[in-house]
Amino acid sequence: MPTQAPTGAWIRRFHPAPAAGTRLVLLPHAGGSASFFFPLSRALAPTVDVLAVQYPGRQDRRNEACVDDLGTLADLVTAELLPWTDRPLALFGHSLGAVLAYEVARRLEERGTVPLKLYVSGRGEPDGRRGEQVHLLDDDALVTTMTLLAGTELEVPDEELLRLTLPSLRSDHKAIESYRHRPGPPLTTPVVALTGDRDPKVTPEDAGRWSRYTTGAFDLRVFDGGHFYLVRQLDGVADAVRETLA
Repeated sequence: MPTQAPTGAWIRRFHPAPAAGTRLVLLPHAGGSASFFFPLSRALAPTVDVLAVQYPGRQDRRNEACVDDLGTLADLVTAELLPWTDRPLALFGHSLGAVLAYEVARRLEERGTVPLKLYVSGRGEPDGRRGEQVHLLDDDALVTTMTLLAGTELEVPDEELLRLTLPSLRSDHKAIESYRHRPGPPLTTPVVALTGDRDPKVTPEDAGRWSRYTTGAFDLRVFDGGHFYLVRQLDGVADAVRETLA
């Protein structure tokens, strides 16, 4: 396999670390983009070679159709990552990205590639249904919902710019809200669950239920903060990744 795959439309490699022994793939939240993870990529370089995934329908891919089915998105991301599996590879997903990372890990294992680690952040177990229908909200209600979830941790663009992101937000929420867990064997990939202690969407107990989805080691890390705890807890998250990848 090549030592460096082409990044293409899907992969952002903000801080290339070709000498690093491991790679970490970062998968954003609903409505999020690869640039959300720029600070974490910078914090981990050059120890870890970080790849951030850019979903269609946002930023430089804004003219592409969004993918509103999580299984389809997992298939596409898996195909993009296969050329990067020439060295140990771990997955880190936040919120929607956590379930997507889990589904990508399943697909990689089915192909004989076991990820080094699966980091699931800001999301409860994949088989837990919230019954939310955020993607059906009108534009005003969707803006309000996203602003409240961001809290004081995530910098939200002014309303005019925020409304430009509504198509990707709506599509991503449809993908995660219509997702149904596919029965199958648990992962062998070790799992690390991370969450904020004041996340309105996920309690530490919810995050702990990820232990059911692997026969490998499981670790739970709880940080001070809400749904986007990792913005203010960047150093702690980077330390946790370095410690558990070692």
